[in-house]
This record gives sequence, structure tokens and C-alpha cells, in this order.
Amino acid sequence: MDIQPTTLPPPTRHDQLMAKAKDLEAAFLAEMLSHSGLGEMQGAFGGGQGEAQFTSFLRQEQAKLVVQQGGLGLAEMIFNSMVKAEDGNA
Repeated sequence: MDIQPTTLPPPTRHDQLMAKAKDLEAAFLAEMLSHSGLGEMQGAFGGGQGEAQFTSFLRQEQAKLVVQQGGLGLAEMIFNSMVKAEDGNA
């Protein structure tokens, strides 16, 4: 039995722009989550310096999940702006 590897077509320019727009939305959300204090431990059970270092990774992943589930709609607006700028209509 000979198994042929499947090759995916390369992403289109719009796919690339949407991926970047989603990355920007996730970065924005992660920053907003960090300023909200969400997930910070208080009192005797705080993790100290180790917690502070790894909490940012958790916030980044939470933000990515929010964007995957639809996000705030920022990615769509960013994408539309990038398409207009690329087409010279900005």
C-alpha cells in the first residue's frame, strides 16, 4: 500500500492578511487582559515571580481562543483596512 502525502495549496494573500489581523486582535486582547488583572493570584497562594512570568503565556493563549471563537470583531476591521491599504484605496 503506497500512501501519497497530501499537499495543501499555499495560503492566499487574503488568508495571510486575515491570519495577521487575528494575531493583532489576540495581542490586543492579551494586553487588555493583563491590565484587567484577570487570573492574578492574591494572598498567600500567589506564585511569586514564576507566576508573573508564565501568566503572560496563559493570557496569550486565552486571547487566541477568544479570537478563534469570533473575538471582538477587530480582526475583521483590521483585515478590511489592510486589504484597502494594499489595493491603494486607503
